[in-house]
Amino acid sequence: MRTFRVTNALISVAAGAALALTGLPAKAQAILAALPGETAVDAALNMANILDGAGGGISSDALILALEDAAAAGQPMALWQLGLMYENGEGVKKDPVKAFGYFSQIADEHADTAPKSVEADIVAQSFVKVGEYYREGLPEAGIAKDEDYSNKLMMHAASYFGDADAQYRVGKLYLDDEELGDNPLQSARWLSLAARKGHAGAQAQLGNMLFNGDGIEANPVEGLMWLTIASRRAAGTIDERWIQGLLQDAMSVTTPEHRAEAVHLADSLGTRFGGL
Repeated sequence: MRTFRVTNALISVAAGAALALTGLPAKAQAILAALPGETAVDAALNMANILDGAGGGISSDALILALEDAAAAGQPMALWQLGLMYENGEGVKKDPVKAFGYFSQIADEHADTAPKSVEADIVAQSFVKVGEYYREGLPEAGIAKDEDYSNKLMMHAASYFGDADAQYRVGKLYLDDEELGDNPLQSARWLSLAARKGHAGAQAQLGNMLFNGDGIEANPVEGLMWLTIASRRAAGTIDERWIQGLLQDAMSVTTPEHRAEAVHLADSLGTRFGGL
């Protein structure tokens, strides 16, 4: 079994056997029973809605207790949700140490989870989360800044799990001399993997590289296509502004023929790569 040094100061999220769920509201039990069959995104949204008052009278305390019980039994989705809550201060007091503990427990205990399993996205994103903490360091948890180890965690999520966000991050690391080295070809390879899974940031970065020929052979039409798909994908998100800026810059200097061909390709192929 693969072993990872996720932390020397792993925060204990539960001790002993899991508490029985008997006595908790029936809806809370139903939520926990449904968690294994959902994606990380779906379950997080469901739990956020419940904690935001859409839970039909279920108190936040009862839901948190249910999550803690499931986390004590090693339920990855419960660990993930608690990690997000403590990281963002949603329903609980913000506590990055506890958040790190939950994410690192998932990574520690599930590093060999099958890449296509139901829980794979949770595990992969936990590696990304832990990698982020190591990149910055978390002194209050005894975690020193370790960029090399952070990169290894990102690479595991990108290569073993094929996580699109991790692949995007690895792609950017290959554009930095101080990270994985300035290697545009490797960067484009990783960005392409993420772009084809619908990652808007990767689509935009790849499109910009192709349009301008940044270290790789220029292909203005394909570059514009990716930038167009990314712009549509990022609409209404925090990435919209910078992606739209790249697209506008490219459109302002391209030919009408290239613009028309790129938009046609984006219309034809966009839905295949997560576009609209």
